[in-house]
Amino acid sequence: MTLLDRFDAAFSACPLVAILRGLTPEEAPEVGEALVAAGFTLIEVPLNSPEPLRSIAVLADRLAGRALIGAGTVLTAAQVEAVAAAGGTLVVSPNTDAAVIRATVAAGLVSLPGYQTPTEAFAALAAGATALKLFPADVASPAALKAHRAVLPTGTRVLAVGGVAPDGVAAWRQAGADGFGLGSNLYRPGKSVAEIGRDATAFVAALRRSV
Repeated sequence: MTLLDRFDAAFSACPLVAILRGLTPEEAPEVGEALVAAGFTLIEVPLNSPEPLRSIAVLADRLAGRALIGAGTVLTAAQVEAVAAAGGTLVVSPNTDAAVIRATVAAGLVSLPGYQTPTEAFAALAAGATALKLFPADVASPAALKAHRAVLPTGTRVLAVGGVAPDGVAAWRQAGADGFGLGSNLYRPGKSVAEIGRDATAFVAALRRSV
């Protein structure tokens, strides 16, 4: 099974990406286990976290075969190489940078760039993006995504990222969101593993109700 096949399977199982900004390598195993237990299959550690590459390596080893791990806030091609070396398979960016997308594709990794406008969306797809990240979603709104869907190619996967809470999942799904990236509403430094597990379960339940 190729990486893209694995991503497709993980996305189909649970199209929620846990964004663990601020995660430390020491807490990574417990947090990762709590997320997987709730049903998550996609996890990112933003590169502006403490020792992010070490956390990615820890999670990739601990959750091998159960979740795909990667990095967020990836801004350069050199960072793509570092993520791959750490065992990461997802490359998530806040912006549309064709050079980063092409480097990700060349490395055989999954590319999830951020976009806000149709122009950025089409540029990302032309560069080879695997799926698109509408970011920040709370600035865009479900109405904006619905308008984007009218022109995006059929089959384009779009994740709404930024400010999404469980009670907002249904509206975004109705507007055409295929999945979600979940940050501070799911994880923040100092939050207990029990609370993370509880909130992860709430998001998965909201997702299932919205289908």
